[in-house]
Amino acid sequence: MEWISAQPLPLVFGFAGLLGLLVLGSLAALVLPKLKPGVADDLGPRMKSWWIICGLVGGALLLGWQAFTILFAFISFIALREFLTLAPTRKEDRLVVLFVYFSVLIVYWAVWIDNFAYFLVIPPVYVFIATAMLMAFVGRTDGFLATAGIMQWGVIVCVFNLGHVAFLMRTPLAEVPEAGPAGLVFFLIFVTQFNDVAQYCWGKLFGRHKISPKVSPNKTWEGAIGGFLTTTVIFVLLAPYFTPLTFWPSVLVGLLLPVAGFFGDITMSAIKRDLGVKDTSGLLPGHGGALDRLDSLMFTAPLFLHALAYFSLERF
Repeated sequence: MEWISAQPLPLVFGFAGLLGLLVLGSLAALVLPKLKPGVADDLGPRMKSWWIICGLVGGALLLGWQAFTILFAFISFIALREFLTLAPTRKEDRLVVLFVYFSVLIVYWAVWIDNFAYFLVIPPVYVFIATAMLMAFVGRTDGFLATAGIMQWGVIVCVFNLGHVAFLMRTPLAEVPEAGPAGLVFFLIFVTQFNDVAQYCWGKLFGRHKISPKVSPNKTWEGAIGGFLTTTVIFVLLAPYFTPLTFWPSVLVGLLLPVAGFFGDITMSAIKRDLGVKDTSGLLPGHGGALDRLDSLMFTAPLFLHALAYFSLERF
């Protein structure tokens, strides 16, 4: 009990609410397939994966920024590995691919030493330059531009963008006294994933009109709008407890975040269609791979941190 009481109150209530949602989801996974056969058959595997995901991320949050940084470095590595496994590369690219994997250490070392300027500049500028230099060094001329773009895309979305989540854990406690840095990160991940789940549920229940059948056949206007509105309301209601945002900035970020999550989802869907795969791997039953679960967070994490930096946080 002393350990629980030592945590910020919003974080404690956040974990309690999350536990309640997991229990409700697990009950729904038992009931819905019987009420609507064929509609929610994948909900059972999804919920089992959610329990594991929430346990790992929640445990790392409670252990502190060091454990969380290590966990997200590993998650970035898994996501990057999935991406490079699917991406069209050649044997002569092995040295370049090895360097791209090394970028995980470069990015998360910036988080570890708490150097935000280094974090912002190294991946998009110098990792990109070094990748092109290596490709020229090994004599990779055929498809040079396409391969360089693939490598940089992998570094940016799988490592750099996700690294923003870990950097939020380095926020000084004085700037987020209500929920603490862990509460800030919890809120970002919760709202992002809630948006995905809300879109999924609204789409399953009421989805009729598809948004982009060629890119993401399961995405409907009903699901997107329902998820967007629900997520915005949740964000604005909870933001005073988890973030230093005042009302109107929280409304703006609450409107933008679900849109960013939606486009992260369909952007990754477009990439998968281009590569001719449905899921990036089978790592998470009911979800697919790490990239399938993280696609929205890859777009919402930079937006959330930069919005906080603009409106509230002096740290960044």
